[in-house]
Amino acid sequence: MSRRVSRIASLARRTLWRVVTALTGGLRTTGGEHLEGPGTTGGRIVVANHSSHGDTAALLAALPAGSRPVFAAAADYWFDVGWRRLVATGLAGILPVRRGCDGAYEAMLDAVRPALERGHTVVVYPEGTRTEDGTVGEFRSGALRLARDCGVPVVPVAVLGTRELLPKNGRLTPGPLEVRVGEPLDPATTDTEALRDAVVGMLDEGPARPRTSRLWRATARLAASRAGLVVAVGWGLAEAWSWPVMAEMALVLLAAAVPAQVPRWALGVVAGSVVGVVTHAWAAAHGVGVPLPWTTDRMVDAAAADLAGGPTGVVAQALSGIPVKVYAHLAGTTGVDLGALAAWTTVGRGFRMAAVALVVWWLARVLHPWLRRLWGPYLVLVCSGFALALGAIVRGWS
Repeated sequence: MSRRVSRIASLARRTLWRVVTALTGGLRTTGGEHLEGPGTTGGRIVVANHSSHGDTAALLAALPAGSRPVFAAAADYWFDVGWRRLVATGLAGILPVRRGCDGAYEAMLDAVRPALERGHTVVVYPEGTRTEDGTVGEFRSGALRLARDCGVPVVPVAVLGTRELLPKNGRLTPGPLEVRVGEPLDPATTDTEALRDAVVGMLDEGPARPRTSRLWRATARLAASRAGLVVAVGWGLAEAWSWPVMAEMALVLLAAAVPAQVPRWALGVVAGSVVGVVTHAWAAAHGVGVPLPWTTDRMVDAAAADLAGGPTGVVAQALSGIPVKVYAHLAGTTGVDLGALAAWTTVGRGFRMAAVALVVWWLARVLHPWLRRLWGPYLVLVCSGFALALGAIVRGWS
């Protein structure tokens, strides 16, 4: 396989596994800048701890595509069944190595040397098998011997979170992953114990750290702050006057970043909405004209019919799809009692906001591991959905 073709294959695998790891808990990579360039003779050997089949996926996602990683693994396991052979060759880039027989090292050397000479990074799990209890087993000497015999550096790497993600004989449980890449070592002056210590030392730096979106972190800070409550009240008030984006979107776009803050935001939005409806009605009663964007004559007629029986009609707004600013404006121009209007607005808006808040709180809790990492795409998806829904509502009332 040419260098160009193998690089494209590595890039395709890296892209695939980065998408998979993003969906199953996120991946953080630390170190490894030196892997971007070629090794001393074109390749290098990476040694990593082995606790899960997820290790290979994490490494394929973490290692640069330019290093063209391939994995030395047991031929009798990965190539004995058709579907595993397909995964090994297409999705994982595995080099088949015979094990448990005379001349096993020579067989491994014959499999690995050509890949190193072509500039590949060859990944070896020196424990030989996946750990059962999470501890790092004794390192076998094969990886160091390969590095010495092929004249390439050896790079210690620690893989974290894969045992929790996909334990041996267990089921998939989403969670964060991290790959920590150490500095290259000279195999001529390194022994297996020092190599193992390097990997264990990186593992001992702490558990896998979740990767989070910068935009999510900024939103979460706002949601949990006093300023966030001001935004919630202001959003509810602005919607009751002229702002065309429904107040519930404050919960969806901002408060959902911190599920525990959703109830507080809901109370703030309701308070702002009640104040906004009453002040808007007062202004309309005194001849103040306020723009009512994205409303239609049919909306006005329907709201007027609801309010014809008095301030209780504002409760109908919770299910009508008509913006509350229309009710506020008509309440003012028809002389509805402001005290009663405030009371019934609290009832209608309160019940509606409580229902929406319950749904947002539950979904935000369930999706929290993904939202922390994919907040930007989430906002794009939500805003696109809202724009389509709003357009459909306006067309339906036209």
